[in-house]
Amino acid sequence: MLEIVATIYFLYIFSKLYISASEISYVRRARDLPAIILEDENYQKAADYKIASEKFGVVTNLYDYAIFLIWIVFGLGFIEKFIITDGGVYESTIFVLVFIAINYVLTLPFDIYHTFVMDRKFGFSTIDVKTYVLDSIKSAILFLVFGSAIIALVAWIIGSFNTWWIWSFVAIFAVILFINMFYPTLIAPIFNKFTPMEDNELKTSIVNLMQKAGLKSSGIFTMDASKRDKRLNAYFGGLGRSKRVVLFDTLIKKLEPKELLAVLGHELGHFKHKDIIKNIFTMAVMLFVLFAVFGNLPNSIYEALQLKSGAHSIIVIFLLLSSIISFVLMPIFGWLSRKHEYAADRYGSECESKEALASALMKLADENKSFPRSHPLYIIFYHTHPPLVERLKALGVDTTK
Repeated sequence: MLEIVATIYFLYIFSKLYISASEISYVRRARDLPAIILEDENYQKAADYKIASEKFGVVTNLYDYAIFLIWIVFGLGFIEKFIITDGGVYESTIFVLVFIAINYVLTLPFDIYHTFVMDRKFGFSTIDVKTYVLDSIKSAILFLVFGSAIIALVAWIIGSFNTWWIWSFVAIFAVILFINMFYPTLIAPIFNKFTPMEDNELKTSIVNLMQKAGLKSSGIFTMDASKRDKRLNAYFGGLGRSKRVVLFDTLIKKLEPKELLAVLGHELGHFKHKDIIKNIFTMAVMLFVLFAVFGNLPNSIYEALQLKSGAHSIIVIFLLLSSIISFVLMPIFGWLSRKHEYAADRYGSECESKEALASALMKLADENKSFPRSHPLYIIFYHTHPPLVERLKALGVDTTK
């Protein structure tokens, strides 16, 4: 059984490596083609960043497989000997926290490299060491408080119900909904400063745009994203009809008002078409499948990993192997997401104009160094948005310069 688990995980990692290798080869060839959408220099930079990112992904995936083997061969059994006696809620929570903490420490060097070396080399990262450390401490405290409570809840459910996987699904799904609802107002301010928008004319235009989509504003804010990163973004917070609008300061600096409104119009298109409800439903389906699979694993898996069958081992096996099932389901959910994006583009273009939305999308690609071409296999597995070339064509915009 141990060999079967290791082989399945190997096939998962190999698939990711093959897709990355295909993407690297494709982008290298496409880099030599005439530039589209982006200017020549930025086109080359975007290609270089894409290749560097995929190479980094190859290394991290190989490292991930090595760590996985260590865990299943002796790591999990080793820490179980020091922590688990009766397998109660307290011990199970400590066991899972130790597992997560060790994983965090093992992957921390890669995160530091990505943030301070690779992203800085390509002009993205602006974060300083002090902010990075403070962010890490805040995240650790939040996880220790709330993560421990969630782990303890699931451990209690596992020990209390035969159909624990159904009730665990309900509990985790409720937590996800809660986080999505209150993240903008309770969690995000811990890390970033939010300032009410001062441009009254733009604010009025945004409120009017929201009203046309059947939504109302619970505040329009600018977030100091530039202290960490130069990428452009914006989002709406909240699950009801009252939405909190958050605009990255980097976005406001780079886009004209009509372009900004077109981007927000695109996001409002998702609400107008009930894509948010559809996304919540698809997320629920994927989560249910995960819990259904891991709630019915044979005991031989735990025996092969030299673990006692209990809440602690079930949760850790879930954390170790759930990414495999998520990966298998990604093409389905990616296809649905890309379909929704085209419809949202149409709505966004109607809010302002096709030209305004196209201009905004091209500026976003330029600033975020998004390479406009991608391997078909990579698109199937990783693209939640259609390639920019296809989005512009759907808007009737010529992508050649």
